[in-house]
Amino acid sequence: MKHVIKSICVKNIIKFYLNVAKKYKHTYSQDLQRKNILEAYDSMFLIEETLPRRKPTLTRWQKQGWHMANTDKWYYAYTIEGNTITIQDACHAQNMHE
Repeated sequence: MKHVIKSICVKNIIKFYLNVAKKYKHTYSQDLQRKNILEAYDSMFLIEETLPRRKPTLTRWQKQGWHMANTDKWYYAYTIEGNTITIQDACHAQNMHE
């Protein structure tokens, strides 16, 4: 499968971990921040392989007709057209509310 990742997904992931770094500036290292960002990014490539398809829990994702997959920390909204998975949005588990 080919993966297309919308820029909003990457922005949401980076923005979340930048905010974590601001809040925990004395204990959250740049190495851990990089590790967390890369893990979130890499997990997008597991959609439809080890991350099963689910019905979206956010109304805005349901209205778009998107599918949802999640890890323990991140939820991803995506579409499938042919052999291409397009990841439309990413949301951290702490922010999964309307």
